[in-house]
Amino acid sequence: MTASLEEYLKVIYILLKIKGIARVTDIAEELGVKKPSVNRALKILKEEGFIYYEAYKDIELTDKGIICAKDIVRKQDTLKVFLVEVLSVDDKKAETEAKLMKHAISEDTVNKLESYIQSIIDVDKFVCNYNPSNKKCKECIKSSFRKRGIKN
Repeated sequence: MTASLEEYLKVIYILLKIKGIARVTDIAEELGVKKPSVNRALKILKEEGFIYYEAYKDIELTDKGIICAKDIVRKQDTLKVFLVEVLSVDDKKAETEAKLMKHAISEDTVNKLESYIQSIIDVDKFVCNYNPSNKKCKECIKSSFRKRGIKN
């Protein structure tokens, strides 16, 4: 799958999670593209079995699409957490760079990054469902770093 199609799939997944609905207009607005571009991407995603879509109807993810979208989001979130919390990269810059990096990183490397992050943060001790995008989780991570004497 191309980097562009991954972005479309990710946006569909996020729109469905946040709004409960994903439409061509919403996707175009989110990605800053024209509706015909969205329709071309949706056609490919449908042909490859990632979405259910009929013209002028709402878009749904197939099981395959959900699995792939979750993986895309996980990669980007893991990279962003690493950039922000370990390397002290500015949040906005980390978001942009993680978005670009996720397309070039292997599953093995993401797993190793996650393991490394967990080894220095000890996420198992958190009594919440750790979410690297959540503001409260970011504060817990920063607190954990300070307690361990790690600069963040």
